[in-house]
Amino acid sequence: MSLKAFRSAFLDFIDDPFYASEADSVRYFSDGLLVLEDGKVKALGTYEDLHEIYADVSVTTYPDRLILPGFIDTHIHFPQTEMIAAFGEQLLTWLSKYTFPTEGKFKDKAYAQEIASFFLDELLKHGTTTALVFAAVYPQSVDAFFEEASRRHLRMIAGKVLMDRNAPDFLTDTPETAYAESKQLIEKWHKHDRLLYAITPRFAVTSSDEQLRLAGKLLAEFPDVYMHTHLSETVKEVALVASLFPESDGYLDVYDRAGLVGSKSVFAHGIHLTEAEFQRLSEAQAAIAFCPTSNLFLGSGLFNLTKAKSADTPIKVGLGTDVGGGTSFSMLETASEAYKVTQLRGENLSSFQALFLATLGGARALSLEDTLGNFEPGKEADFIVLDPRATPLMARRNATASATSLAELADQAFATIILGDDRAVHATYVMGELAYKNKAYEPVAA
Repeated sequence: MSLKAFRSAFLDFIDDPFYASEADSVRYFSDGLLVLEDGKVKALGTYEDLHEIYADVSVTTYPDRLILPGFIDTHIHFPQTEMIAAFGEQLLTWLSKYTFPTEGKFKDKAYAQEIASFFLDELLKHGTTTALVFAAVYPQSVDAFFEEASRRHLRMIAGKVLMDRNAPDFLTDTPETAYAESKQLIEKWHKHDRLLYAITPRFAVTSSDEQLRLAGKLLAEFPDVYMHTHLSETVKEVALVASLFPESDGYLDVYDRAGLVGSKSVFAHGIHLTEAEFQRLSEAQAAIAFCPTSNLFLGSGLFNLTKAKSADTPIKVGLGTDVGGGTSFSMLETASEAYKVTQLRGENLSSFQALFLATLGGARALSLEDTLGNFEPGKEADFIVLDPRATPLMARRNATASATSLAELADQAFATIILGDDRAVHATYVMGELAYKNKAYEPVAA
């Protein structure tokens, strides 16, 4: 038995603050102790209650810090890392001008490995420990990504992109090769170490009926893998899908007819959904990845989070950075932009709701709530150490280091979301082991 412990302030969620009160959904210890056994949570409670029980266990102390479960990014493209912040286009032109040429480089596995390594290091630096990731159309891009993720012992989900039309020849596959290559990759990587596989048609525009049908066949053959794609990101895209699939009853129906809408289906964006599509996603227990920095940067629109999290059509929602249409790897910055999107809609997003979406909400969106997302005993111990006073401005704004009430905590968390970025992440732990350390701070061993 290998035990270790961490002392700090702790925040996690035991229920959904969109539906439950803050008192019933937020768990906070201003002076807590997290005890781990072999990389998993054994206990969490107040230091006063637990320290004598675990008196012989080595404790790492993070004074004046706040420990949260690792952030979960529900939609991101690793091949787009180097083209982040590409200027001046909306989605369809942006894809043709920037994305497709960049993704062509990933035919070279060594290059894919180099970017995958950089990409995963950036995630850890920003406090993200789990992500649902687009690779490129080339199987070797998936191998490169999973090899690097396995080397870091990360809980990652990824898949080869499927595209057999409306893309450059160097990026297209066929329905048959997409099926065969995806099947080989599933058999090689799904449930290897902490890795999971997602069948990944890019979006309906770049897949034929036959390719989507074979993707659905694959999903039926491997029902515990994920399905990850884009949905209703822009008005022009929705119109194009309607022209390409005239027999369908809307964008979501294209995927539904192919058997791709289920409880492990994650749809990025979902900005321009109909009432019927909200109902269908809710009924299927599918998830939406809300990607505010991308939606604003590409001018795609304002996601209706209130509708998605309503009692009438409850849908699993997580946050996605959507790099490289998204403009930051930081889930704090992504949550900040999510707040602004809701403000533009005349609505509201509390700090606890935002952090829920980035942690337990993301785990639920990825059907991983039994594995990670909070500090319940038995869950994998991926967590981050935040400094709410990381910069001079944050220190001025968050005058006291540790909140003593939920109201104080809500205010401190909100300021950290709005002002924070990777500088606020002082350490990232993967299965209880230090995976990233901000050089500005050294933990105190006791």
